[in-house]
Amino acid sequence: MAHLIKKEECINCGACEEVCPVNCIIEKDEKRFINSEDCIDCGACKEVCPVDCILAPEEQ
Repeated sequence: MAHLIKKEECINCGACEEVCPVNCIIEKDEKRFINSEDCIDCGACKEVCPVDCILAPEEQ
């Protein structure tokens, strides 16, 4: 299971997309989403999220 962005809490700042080493985060409808097929669960996105809206697999 990949990391997950809670879309209702995402403020669309783009910090997560900037640090993703595999470019699996996309913007859609003014929110960010993680492509679960490409996510390598490195946690870089979770570390930089200013509103803590990204969940690691074990938190889902």
